[in-house]
Amino acid sequence: MRRIFIRTLAVLISTTFFAVAQTDSTEDFSQYDQLDFAEAGLKRYASPKILDLSPQKLISLGYDFQGAYTLTEGLLRSGAGNAILPEPQEATRFNYSHGVRFFANIPIVSKSSVVWQGGVNYLEHHYQAEAKDGRIGLAGLETGNTLASKGLKSIGLHTTLYKPLNEKQFLLFQVAADLNGDFSWNEIPEPAQLRYSAVAIWGKRPHDRLQWGVGLSRTYRVGEMNYIPVVMYNWTMPNRKWGTEILFPARAHIRRTFSPRSLAMAGFELEGQSYQLRSLPNDLPSGTTAHLRRGEIRLRLIWERQIKQFIWFSAQVGYRLNYRFNVDAIDQGREFYRGFFGDQLYLQTNQLGNTPYAQFTINLVSP
Repeated sequence: MRRIFIRTLAVLISTTFFAVAQTDSTEDFSQYDQLDFAEAGLKRYASPKILDLSPQKLISLGYDFQGAYTLTEGLLRSGAGNAILPEPQEATRFNYSHGVRFFANIPIVSKSSVVWQGGVNYLEHHYQAEAKDGRIGLAGLETGNTLASKGLKSIGLHTTLYKPLNEKQFLLFQVAADLNGDFSWNEIPEPAQLRYSAVAIWGKRPHDRLQWGVGLSRTYRVGEMNYIPVVMYNWTMPNRKWGTEILFPARAHIRRTFSPRSLAMAGFELEGQSYQLRSLPNDLPSGTTAHLRRGEIRLRLIWERQIKQFIWFSAQVGYRLNYRFNVDAIDQGREFYRGFFGDQLYLQTNQLGNTPYAQFTINLVSP
């Protein structure tokens, strides 16, 4: 299974580069190729985009940097809830953390009656801990030492289906599968550690400046699996200078368009996943693994500018707020639902400091 996943990932990446010169794609559920309607008299369908949305990314390669902050760890418990390491008296200080990001979409079917695409994503994050007494972290601060020595990685596949029902209404579906953890390339987790996300939306497109919808998602955006309602609202003002790009609660932005080659946005995005920590010491039963529930809120300003033809540059600066950075036990890879009101104990409850951040990407956008 692991080999199948890796081979599929490689095929999708190579196909992406082949498809760049031939087809259009997108980065976001709400952004797809502008499809031309067929001859008059034939059935018309709701277009999957509106005027002046931010450029649709075919391929995106970026670098993410976060400033200094501290990690304050709680008691590390066993599967039975007993403490196996004492509560640390000091916190791990990270001088900075950083990593690269890659995202791509591959058009599979692009018709006025249906748009189907698949894609790949890769993210890595490394933590530079402040050294003390010859150690990269502090004795007893096991999660901090794990992050400093291993970092975090995420590789995934996703597919999106846009199905217009008529000239005004549409359905939108997305499914994603990700492997996340402190692994290196020669120890990628088994497929049992895959984490699945999905969203389904029913929406309307009353005119070419408005697209809205409501739906339900299964998400890990704040670290642990949850089911939440979603609201999509993409809108452009009649003067075409201002607008919104919203998929709440995942993200929400106000957009200012300066020209066809330049725009800015202000808003927030939720980001996170559940990461398997192989390096974290514990006395969990066989088959049970520790998972870091990482979730954060990014308040941000984004500026995007065309460099040449279909190549765009994007820069964002903002402030990263910690939402969750706790550790859970997962039995045999079977996820459980805590939701907003669950009382299941964490293996470890941690506090992560907030910090400024910056991110820069080079993007190949659709024509």
